[in-house]
Amino acid sequence: MTFPAPKIDDRRFQDLVREALDRIPAHTPEWTHLGESDPGVTMVELFAFMAESVLYRANRVPDAARSKFLDLLGLKLSPARPARGIATFDPGNRTESVRLDAGMELRAGAVPFRTAAAIDVVPVAALAMVKEKARLSDAQTAYYDSLYRSLKRKTPNLVTYRTRILDGGTPVDLGSQTVDGRLWIALLLPKAPSAQGRDEARKRVWRDLAGRYLSLGLAPHLADRPRSLGATRGAGSLDDPTPVAKVETPFATSENGKAVAGWRSRPFRGGTSLHQGPDVLEIQLPSDPSDLDISPWDDIDPLESGVGEFPPALDDSRLADRVVGWLRVEPSTSSDFSILWAGVNACWIEQRKIVENEVLGTGDGGPDQEFRLQHPGVVASTVEVRVVPSDSGQAWTEIDDLAAAGPEVRWTDPASPPGSGSVDHRPVDVFAVDAAAGTVRFGDGLRGRRPAAGTKVIARYHTCTGSQGNLPKDSIKSGPDLPVDIKPTNPIATWGGSDRESVETGSRRVSSWMRHRDRLVTAEDFAEIARSTPGVDLARIDVVPAWHPDLATSLPGDVPGTVTLMVVPRADAANPGRPTPDATMLDAICRHLDPRRLVTTEIVVQGPKYVGIRLSLGITVAGGFSAPDVRDRLERRLRRYLSPVRETATADGGPKVMESGWPLRKEVNALEILVEAAREDGVLRIDQLLLGSLDSAKHQDGIRLEGLELPWISAISVMVGPALPLSMLDGKTAPEVETESGGVVSRQVPVPVVAETC
Repeated sequence: MTFPAPKIDDRRFQDLVREALDRIPAHTPEWTHLGESDPGVTMVELFAFMAESVLYRANRVPDAARSKFLDLLGLKLSPARPARGIATFDPGNRTESVRLDAGMELRAGAVPFRTAAAIDVVPVAALAMVKEKARLSDAQTAYYDSLYRSLKRKTPNLVTYRTRILDGGTPVDLGSQTVDGRLWIALLLPKAPSAQGRDEARKRVWRDLAGRYLSLGLAPHLADRPRSLGATRGAGSLDDPTPVAKVETPFATSENGKAVAGWRSRPFRGGTSLHQGPDVLEIQLPSDPSDLDISPWDDIDPLESGVGEFPPALDDSRLADRVVGWLRVEPSTSSDFSILWAGVNACWIEQRKIVENEVLGTGDGGPDQEFRLQHPGVVASTVEVRVVPSDSGQAWTEIDDLAAAGPEVRWTDPASPPGSGSVDHRPVDVFAVDAAAGTVRFGDGLRGRRPAAGTKVIARYHTCTGSQGNLPKDSIKSGPDLPVDIKPTNPIATWGGSDRESVETGSRRVSSWMRHRDRLVTAEDFAEIARSTPGVDLARIDVVPAWHPDLATSLPGDVPGTVTLMVVPRADAANPGRPTPDATMLDAICRHLDPRRLVTTEIVVQGPKYVGIRLSLGITVAGGFSAPDVRDRLERRLRRYLSPVRETATADGGPKVMESGWPLRKEVNALEILVEAAREDGVLRIDQLLLGSLDSAKHQDGIRLEGLELPWISAISVMVGPALPLSMLDGKTAPEVETESGGVVSRQVPVPVVAETC
């Protein structure tokens, strides 16, 4: 129940005037003229005006009481927060890198920003692109099959793509819209070189880039993703996973006169905030300039350009002449990674202004001295205070609670035995800051030192403009301390700036703060808190209480004290039909759950174990329906029916939501599949249905699943008439290769689609 704030007196100006005039006949009957022109009525209105002002201030007491109540609870109001963003620097016509120190001021009109870290601005530009899936007609597919006949013989699974350059406005889902699940970054010369000077310009850039850190900014698209517990943090924690699995640079070689594309993984830092928003990766480039040499690709055969492991084909010859290197960014297999923008020479910026040497006042030696900072919008944890001259000669430090400070006079506890040396070592020269109110408070002598009489209290702190710092892209255009030819900009809008929290808003948080539920007790707690792990995107969580996967013969309830979580990621580019969490995802969930579990509870987190099945159906198509259309729709229906997760459209037409698919410990039964298949429009009857496991060509009535096993359709055939025998389905699956991690992925060779018009 919510208790309304009481009003001490709700009378207004007209109420007070009317009440006073109504009393006049009873007390002074000779006063008969009560018009507005009467001097007595004017005096009544004057006193009514003064009384209304007093009542207004009296009615403000509940707000003051609520503010004091929040202080007693320790629930502080949130101060103004500075906007954050990413800035990039255009090197202009520079031929060598230039270093910019941290704290460099940038300006968007009158709004100041500052760089958060030092950066090497290298003399290259960047162009981000992907290999986007291309849908071709049957005639076009036959044409490209004949064009790449030699590749078709070696690897029959060719996938066509078009090179798509990121425009910063339309997102690209690397998992579902690209053929390889990777982001490609072309490093370009600032301007197109002449034919004679191209090689020399490249060598000069390679020498300059060798051994440097390249700052790569990435802006993911998160509009359709669920929010996590960590969404309010500005930057990612070191313990958070990064959606980027690896960043690679090419080593271009040639064998027997034929160009070969190879890739080496490079160490990088950053990327832990990509599950919350944009971030900057610092990529260490090779120290040997020859490792950046891509000249063996200059004379590549036109039919090999952009094929397989080669970078995307560039139709614009002017862009191709400027390319001096490539980066290949591969996301984690358990991250549903959509990208909006990518660029080099990127750096974190924050909207803040530094106030230097502000004299707050003079100390009087009394307890609980409080001083007010003159500029609004104080940024938390940025206040530095000096007391001149200092009584102790020590630097004063900020503390959260003055009750934790020690006395200004050191003394030995009389309750301790002699010789124990139990001296109070708590900090003394401390101060507390209320950033929301803009005040600095000192101790009372017993808890923190008091500034002595006559001393000057001097402060240095940062301020921000709050929500006014949230600016659109390309708002930053200058920097007073930058070199003349370096041009800054913000390629994406700045975000995160907020104004000071009001008392009314803070009081609404009391109930949720008192009802703290961040602990693992019920099965719903396990599912909800695991799903809110920062940095992971889960489509399904199954909580199996009192069961351990190592004890396969046991049933839920046989192993008290153990809780098993089976997690399925939302997307897996390597295994789209069998989404499996990788080690990074499992580690992140374990780190998130560990401090929230009961001491006596053992938690096991792992992915599902997929059991391959083969399906073959023979059907009769009803009249008026297209046999190929019914066949394709029936195949999609059965794949969805047996899928571990299913996409479902919402009633309001919003983004599709993921729901759990095939349940655990449910047998895959041929009769149930037959019933599901018969529900598809256009299927007159099911003539034959054959069900078998991956390692057996024998028809089975059902396939039993145990533990964390889920079905996976390894091969499926839908025929009009008799069903195809299971033994003939071996060639119906795409060729597969085993990866270094032990997983199995379909082997595909991307080939570019040539533009039909110039």
